[in-house]
Amino acid sequence: MIDFNIQKIVPACSEFGLDLDKTATDRLNTYGNLLVSWNEKINLTAITEPEEVLYKHFFDCLLFFKNVDVPQNAKIIDVGTGAGFPGLVLKIARPDIKLTLLDGLNKRLVFLNTVLNELSLDAETVHLRAEEAGKKPEYREKFDIACARAVANLPVLCEYCIPFVKVGGMFVAMKGSQGSEEAKLALNAYKLLSCEKPTIICEELREKEQRTFIISKKISQTSTKYPRICGKIAKNAL
Repeated sequence: MIDFNIQKIVPACSEFGLDLDKTATDRLNTYGNLLVSWNEKINLTAITEPEEVLYKHFFDCLLFFKNVDVPQNAKIIDVGTGAGFPGLVLKIARPDIKLTLLDGLNKRLVFLNTVLNELSLDAETVHLRAEEAGKKPEYREKFDIACARAVANLPVLCEYCIPFVKVGGMFVAMKGSQGSEEAKLALNAYKLLSCEKPTIICEELREKEQRTFIISKKISQTSTKYPRICGKIAKNAL
């Protein structure tokens, strides 16, 4: 069994008020092992070296709590969750979160359900494309927070994610070093989809590794014409 040395990031997490107890660190280690094991069968991540997983996946996702005020029992949807980042990491750190993991590829959800079972955690896994789920009454404007990490360019991502957010809730996009530039290109999308101009927060993951959190509050209901079908979103971003 691989030791991902989760203890290395515990002090840094404590600095921004996130206390990772033994249950959380053990769960992260188990998650890492399952990720590496399953990655031999299905393509989940290009990052498998333990130190890289620790920082580029786990710590990267945990920085969410430094920059986003997550209420107790918050309803969060992770759109295009892939291997479970950031949603599953957030759930491990804060089991009170009511989590929905959305992905269009079922084999990823099979992996995530296996991880949830191994970790004795519960979350809803949904096999739908974002533009389909965003039209469904059970998901539309039902979440305190919609988040996404490395899914699509921000103008496109806004249309995928913002319809899930209830009025007063937040859309949080997690981006790399080009996040600020993407945010400028997405200002029209935020406006059309009824969100405030986003706040941009830059973080240093490790030396010379920058991450960007782009956070926007939803101020009114999104027009029912959004999200459009996939082809229109990709061809003519807002």
